[in-house]
Amino acid sequence: MAKPKKRYVCQACGSVSHRWQGQCADCAEWNTLTEDAPATVFSMKHDLSSGGRAVDFVDLDKPGEMPLRQRTGLAEFDRALGGGLVPGSAILMGGDPGIGKSTLLLQAAAKVAREGHSVAYVSGEEASGQVRMRAARLGLCDAPVKLAAATSVRDILTTLGQMETPKFLVIDSIQTMHSDTIEGAPGTVSQVRGCAFELIRYAKENGVALVLVGHVTKDGNIAGPRVLEHMVDVVMSFEGERSHQYRILRALKNRFGAVDEIGVFAMAGDGLEEVENPSMLFLSGRDQPLAGSSVFPAMEGTRPVLVEIQALIVRLQSGATPRRAVVGWDNGRLAMLLAVLESRCGLSFSSAEVYLNVAGGYRLSDPAADLAVAAALVSALADKPLPQRSVWLGEVSLAGEVRPVAHGGVRLREAAKLGFDRGFGPPDAKNGSAELQYGELGQLANLVDRVMSS
Repeated sequence: MAKPKKRYVCQACGSVSHRWQGQCADCAEWNTLTEDAPATVFSMKHDLSSGGRAVDFVDLDKPGEMPLRQRTGLAEFDRALGGGLVPGSAILMGGDPGIGKSTLLLQAAAKVAREGHSVAYVSGEEASGQVRMRAARLGLCDAPVKLAAATSVRDILTTLGQMETPKFLVIDSIQTMHSDTIEGAPGTVSQVRGCAFELIRYAKENGVALVLVGHVTKDGNIAGPRVLEHMVDVVMSFEGERSHQYRILRALKNRFGAVDEIGVFAMAGDGLEEVENPSMLFLSGRDQPLAGSSVFPAMEGTRPVLVEIQALIVRLQSGATPRRAVVGWDNGRLAMLLAVLESRCGLSFSSAEVYLNVAGGYRLSDPAADLAVAAALVSALADKPLPQRSVWLGEVSLAGEVRPVAHGGVRLREAAKLGFDRGFGPPDAKNGSAELQYGELGQLANLVDRVMSS
């Protein structure tokens, strides 16, 4: 057998190098390479075409019952999952510390258990008494949830094999688990990868819906090897600002449902509450029309959500360097939009500070928000409020054109349901929505003329 080769694994991104170096070549992090278990180089003479067990192949059209989804009792959680838990699926949920991941999963586990299903909750970060204290605060002590505090994957799988197979299994968190067959401390790349593989294999073989809680890095990415996100069926992100009560559960990957579907919750004293109409949450407090404020109908998966965009323009004395501050939107896209307004519409922002905020701590990535942001900027610059009860949508090109967006009719119908009576956007974006008046804006200059003349 050939001599084992040393290899070094980055603890930040999981990349492998055959020599130690101070900086990882892939993620540029410093002092993150640690020596992993030596990898044995096998000779090409090894033949793997015999000695294994036969694998069963089936036809795609084979008759049989499809697995039924298990509802969690939290409609927003089920919505983000695509309709509920799928037996044998592995779900990875990440989020900032203290955002409410454990609270959400404990509430979901209690609701599933109360429906008569076997549920197991394994905590590697807290003692059983601490979890029970949270359950008492949430009013969940009467739920028949099997609770354990353990970090050894061998002990967990041995115990699960001696009891009734749970329908729903929560591991909080995967970074605290360790396997005695793998060298390294809990949380290292090899430990996270190996422990997740064993837990996912147990879930697949026994038809268990498994949820793995994952820590996140300072950049918001799930800590550990990137292969962890490939191993699971669903990757979810629990987002929100601690200064705001709302929380958003977003599906980033879903093999059983739509991607980018969201569930909205509000943090209350007795736990997370579902928000059936998130638009009212993000539009609260809009009593009087103000300059620099516009409303944009965003699309989150199949759900339209109306959010408020706020802009502030501050003129500076000559010689001062203007500042650009953005919260909830892309900084580069704001710079591009300001350049288009200056070049195509003759507006001057070079001597002014520009502040842009998406109300409620919401984060926008939809390019259809360009027109709403431009409307807020022009309104703030002219110090004139936009038409009351109006929504704005459209993508702005570098030539100053307002281009069509997807699901225009759905966005406008949702706005009409919430009491808005006017919509502005690109031609042909109405799609038959007769509930409100619609103004077509083919060029960004049409928006400037409309705001300046009001």
